[in-house]
Amino acid sequence: MVVEPTIACVVPCHNEEAAVGKVVRDLRAALPEAVVYVYDNASTDRTVEVAREAGAIVRQETRKGKGNVIRRAFADVDADALLIIDGDDTYDASRARDLVDLLFEGPYDQVVGARRVTADGAYRAGHAVGNKLLTGAVRSLFGNDVTDMLSGYRVFSRRFVKSFPALAREFETETEMTIHALHLRLPTAEVLTDYRVRPAGGESKLRTYRDGWRILRVILDLARRERPSLVHTVLAGILALVSVVLGIPVIAEFVETGTVPRVPTAILAAAIMTIAALVLLVGYILESLMHMRQEQTRLVHLSYPAPVRTPRYAARGAGTSPVPVRKAARDTP
Repeated sequence: MVVEPTIACVVPCHNEEAAVGKVVRDLRAALPEAVVYVYDNASTDRTVEVAREAGAIVRQETRKGKGNVIRRAFADVDADALLIIDGDDTYDASRARDLVDLLFEGPYDQVVGARRVTADGAYRAGHAVGNKLLTGAVRSLFGNDVTDMLSGYRVFSRRFVKSFPALAREFETETEMTIHALHLRLPTAEVLTDYRVRPAGGESKLRTYRDGWRILRVILDLARRERPSLVHTVLAGILALVSVVLGIPVIAEFVETGTVPRVPTAILAAAIMTIAALVLLVGYILESLMHMRQEQTRLVHLSYPAPVRTPRYAARGAGTSPVPVRKAARDTP
């Protein structure tokens, strides 16, 4: 029996009555073999009814925030390729086939729909600047394999999904996805896709400063967790510099007079230098622990085979060996 690779599409939605129907229809036209899931995130309009009428399987995630939706979807949905796209029709869902095909052809663990603005007003100036700054920060800390860190249009392999911890709660989830791929050096590709204005009646949930600050905090927290030796070395260096600034006059005075009249300053300088040494030591201990955790995540990732487009065969009989066949994407309770 021939078993084709399974594909699932996940559409997070909060009050997207005006757009979700078109997104679902475009996905079904581009990927007729895929199962389309709309995850309703506490909508108060007709998002659920419109999504069902368009042919999607609708699930509920009552905890507000896109990160909570992704966490739930990644746990529930089982497929060889899992595509996520926002339900506001700002991304070109008709390009879904291109992203999925590239994932299998690579094979890649992640293909990102890098945004190409096609209309004035589609991308606020503040969002564009913030995206560049935050992407630059991530590239400096974790690597250069990304140009649009905040894109919400992506397709993942099964092994990416099942090794991704999904700890974010809101829009910072894309940052977490990007850093997960960069830190584990997972094969990633990008496809330029059109990014357009929301349809009439749609309202953006993004808040430039609030969400930008939240994403920056996530980057700093991930840097602390994923690059502890770098963060602790910087902190230890700052503390050591303060200690030296305080201690040089005391040492100079001791050399000249053979006495230490400013004992409190000398004690303070010595204490700060001791703290700097401890901070540096803690950084290297955390770096070792981080490597152990990274190895465990990598082993989970490697426990799943790479995505392949070639059909799998389930055969039983003389001269053949059964090939494991994974369960298809389905509506898991």
